[in-house]
Amino acid sequence: MDLTPKEIVAYLDKYVIGQNSAKKTIALALRTRYRRMQLDETLRNEIMPKNILMIGSTGVGKTEISRRLAKMMKVPFIKVEASKYTEVGFVGRDVESMIRDLVLNSISIVKAEKEEENKEKIDNYVINRITEKLLPPLPESASESKKDDYQRLLEAMEKRVESGEMDDKIIQLEIDKIHVEFDDSNLPPEMAKVQESFSKVFAQINKEDNKKDVTVKDAKALLRQEAASKLIDTTSINAEALRRAENGGIIFLDEIDKIALSEKSQGRNDPSKEGVQRDLLPIVEGSSVSTKYGTINTDHILFIAAGAFHVSKPSDLIPELQGRFPLRVELESLTEETLYQILTQTDNSLLKQYEALLSVEGVSLKFDDDAIRSMAKLSHRANELTEDIGARRLHTVLENILEEISFSADEHQGEEIVITSELVHEKLDEVVEDDDLSRYIL
Repeated sequence: MDLTPKEIVAYLDKYVIGQNSAKKTIALALRTRYRRMQLDETLRNEIMPKNILMIGSTGVGKTEISRRLAKMMKVPFIKVEASKYTEVGFVGRDVESMIRDLVLNSISIVKAEKEEENKEKIDNYVINRITEKLLPPLPESASESKKDDYQRLLEAMEKRVESGEMDDKIIQLEIDKIHVEFDDSNLPPEMAKVQESFSKVFAQINKEDNKKDVTVKDAKALLRQEAASKLIDTTSINAEALRRAENGGIIFLDEIDKIALSEKSQGRNDPSKEGVQRDLLPIVEGSSVSTKYGTINTDHILFIAAGAFHVSKPSDLIPELQGRFPLRVELESLTEETLYQILTQTDNSLLKQYEALLSVEGVSLKFDDDAIRSMAKLSHRANELTEDIGARRLHTVLENILEEISFSADEHQGEEIVITSELVHEKLDEVVEDDDLSRYIL
């Protein structure tokens, strides 16, 4: 969380071209959360997050920004689609389930950290258990010299187990029954607890033999879970996870325009849409939500909403919900130059992905700069003539160009294939300019 706004923007620049306004707004919102945590508690509780609404056509980078933030940040973060929630009483997910999802995400982060902190203890537990199976202990009546010899053998065996030398050996392992947790965030907490109680009862009734013959390699993975459950305090994990979700949690609410009631829809197409907005209000404003792990307050969770708003407008959201998203950023439509930069400057760009995929078949794929320019130009043209789907058009264009080469890649093993501007125009010119073809193919 201690990344500066410039560092956050620099990270996003590797994957999302342009959209500097959106990147700066998000970077500042994240930095403000860090600054808030450094203040004394009285003032800290008064500072509320400034929720963000991102507006922009499909394929301009809204969801990509959220994906990259999730990978970059070590804070509880979830991305949800507003369209999958319905008003209470309709079939669908309850909006409170997004908070329960956030808590589950927070628990997985804290648990992974605790496992890393206790890595040495967990590794020792696993190696000791496996070594005991490979070298059964000596009887108590054994002589001192036998015990010394056994100790040397034990140390040697531990090293062999640790190095992976014994991974193929079969041992019989008594696996502790791993407690099954019901993590369906759409279930009310009370029902989840009842289900878990039933699972414990059935686990006690079921007296099946839990001895299994497994390889040492598989035993390491199985025993690691067992060791983690024994050596790490679950109660402290849950308490820390709830605290982090409350103070540092971020929810990316995608497709928020799908729950807006536009004038074209005449207001009554889907009566659950306005209900979802009203259900969202207390969550975004700040309320207490019950989870299986305890009650969480949503006052300081940061919400970043995003939508294309093709059919509806941000003003079609109910006024109370609009007021909960005070920061608005509009993402620009992609130009021909931007599409070219997306193909050439982003980390793990589409071109690099196709080159890597065909290298598996022994084909060396290269792209001329003129060919890349032509692809960007034709993608931009297709976006102008039909629906503007932004950078997603590049996927279709590239797939059309490379389909034949990819299909017959086994015949070109050991060859270098250069994609030229002529090939790009040959494959796509007719399709792009013919409106009917363009709509169905690109």
